Amino acid sequence: MINPVHPIFSEHSLDAITKATGLVVICVDAAGSFGPSAKRVNRLMKGALKKMADSDIFDKMEEGDIQRFPAPLGLIADAVLLLKMKKRPTIDIARKCGANIAKEAGKSHINLFVTANSRAAQLAFGIAMRRYRFDAHKSKNSLEFGELNVFITNVDKTLKEYTELSAVVDGVFFTRDLVNEPANILTTTDFADRLISLKSHGLKVSVLEEADMEKLGMHSLLGVGMGSESPSKIVIMEWWGGGNEKPFALVGKGVVFDTGGISIKPAGGMEDMTMDMGGAGVVAGVMKTLATRNAKANVVGLVGLVENMPDAKAQRPGDVVKSMKGDTIEVINTDAEGRLVLADVLWYAQKTYKPSGIINLATLTGAVIVALGHENAGAFSNNDKLVNDFLKAADAECEGAWRMPLGAGYDKLILSRIADIKNVGGRTAGSITAAQFLQRFIEPDMPWVHLDIAGVASVKSETDFAPKGATGWGVRALNRFISDTCEI
Repeated sequence: MINPVHPIFSEHSLDAITKATGLVVICVDAAGSFGPSAKRVNRLMKGALKKMADSDIFDKMEEGDIQRFPAPLGLIADAVLLLKMKKRPTIDIARKCGANIAKEAGKSHINLFVTANSRAAQLAFGIAMRRYRFDAHKSKNSLEFGELNVFITNVDKTLKEYTELSAVVDGVFFTRDLVNEPANILTTTDFADRLISLKSHGLKVSVLEEADMEKLGMHSLLGVGMGSESPSKIVIMEWWGGGNEKPFALVGKGVVFDTGGISIKPAGGMEDMTMDMGGAGVVAGVMKTLATRNAKANVVGLVGLVENMPDAKAQRPGDVVKSMKGDTIEVINTDAEGRLVLADVLWYAQKTYKPSGIINLATLTGAVIVALGHENAGAFSNNDKLVNDFLKAADAECEGAWRMPLGAGYDKLILSRIADIKNVGGRTAGSITAAQFLQRFIEPDMPWVHLDIAGVASVKSETDFAPKGATGWGVRALNRFISDTCEI
């Protein structure tokens, strides 16, 4: 597991510029005006920074763009990075500027001189978020990232602000590591063990084994894992940081590998199905964040961990299973397994914890990628206030989410001839019928949001804050949502 490189905050010192190794980062605003650090570096470099700030090149640079000066005169640093950024950038821009610094810096030591910039913590957050790699299974691991040193006049205030943000970085990295792991390493048992280790952060963690689920009548979930040697599990993480209020529930799909089962997927791209536990990974990352920052809220996270494999014992198309709720389900396609897992976990969460509301996350359908691409998760809800509160938090964290429709008319597509419901409704409205299926397992008065994160959990190209692969999407938004709506 990779450990984030969190910043070391020190009192601003012009003398530190001449002693810094690695990279020296200087901020210059759009007008080209220099602060104390930029003036000192400019003098040491015989006016090179001023010449750049007065040039057409600088004028054409966008906010967040960087100009590198290698082997700078008068400094022992390997290079100076000139970052174009307003003196009072928005939080979003400050974070993206930080991410750009991290991308430009690679694994070098970073020395960021920001004087009294009010967004220094956000800059450092952007750098920390982007300095991630997953090379645990390479025979020759690449070099560690260098230190991140931030020189600022208001150290105590900035450190206090960053301490809250550091918990988010830790949670995001935890999620990314889980989603990036290959399925022969991250079995259901290993996944459960990693979540049990979160007890050290103050979470109460318990596990339902197959025998427990059998007694509860969770045959919808258990049917998915019948073809696998890895035992199905439900892991429950509880955080009681609030008062006597009902907890809010987060529920995640944790299919550690999805072959499609008997309805087997095409071979091309099947290796990507190691990320089909992305919803459970996000729930785990959020719970770690809440515990790390000692959130003043009651939150319970439940994840259903299974592996969907073809085998003589595997569930077949045409089988009928009975859910914990008591509804019977005709399994038309064993590759529509995530909703079968969530059905029982959602019902268990409601009956056991009587939550104030539920948000579930799942890499549920390819159809949502057709609809929204890789920019937005699909949000489905029975409650306008809850979904709008979440969308507001997601927007504030620049994690794309778009509300999709629900409606009774779609229920007709998943009616079964021989059971109460079937698990797929055909090619049309695939992400919506999946959501309609899940809604059947939500009690009528329970505020609920379903997030289909198939397009955003893991991507083929780098994003603003992550290299290609697992993104950790949702940890920031859900942490903010809990902070905004649930904390006392």
